[in-house]
Amino acid sequence: MSDAAAKPILFFDLDGTLIDSSIGITRSIAYALERLDHPVPDPDALRSWIGPALRTSFLPLLGDEARVEQAVALYLERYGRDGWTEHQVYDGVGDMLDAARAAGYRMAVVTAKSEDNARKILAHLPFGGYFEDVIGSTLDGRLTHKVDLIAEALRRFGLQAAQCLMIGDRRMDIEGALQHGMGNIGVLWGFGSERELREAGAQRLAEAPGQLPGLLAV
Repeated sequence: MSDAAAKPILFFDLDGTLIDSSIGITRSIAYALERLDHPVPDPDALRSWIGPALRTSFLPLLGDEARVEQAVALYLERYGRDGWTEHQVYDGVGDMLDAARAAGYRMAVVTAKSEDNARKILAHLPFGGYFEDVIGSTLDGRLTHKVDLIAEALRRFGLQAAQCLMIGDRRMDIEGALQHGMGNIGVLWGFGSERELREAGAQRLAEAPGQLPGLLAV
């Protein structure tokens, strides 16, 4: 792909791909459940919530859509106040993005996190300006699943799926890309396992950020 015009636009997931956001997310989930007087799952269970849409994770636990909406609102209350600051950039991610940018790739973030919070986080990261757009979930639940978020990203950019590449750490990233016929790369430094990503249909896997630039031209 030496021709810059032929390079795909890279759609990066955020949580588990660019940043380790586990503390902010799990504390905000716990806050919401505590406020609803519901038992809080153990830490390992809470980590499995990182990636799927919030409503998808809350519904089996709470069993009632009205309580789910209360939980989402409480989660966003704490996350918008404190949780969005409770993250760390994975080692090597800055260099990975520098290399992709230097090679002429255009980039965007496509995340199940609320778009407002995702934009707020990116604005405070040293590489936030590398991304042409941030596509995230809507507060009304209209956009929440990765397949729909990818569709929105394609709409905003006016592109076909074949012109883009989805990069993420969970099965939703891979499955969402495949439902659009889009290429994908799974990353192993986040919250999803190698087995999860392979079973979802990951076409390529990067074990560390430094490996990813070399996989883009494969």
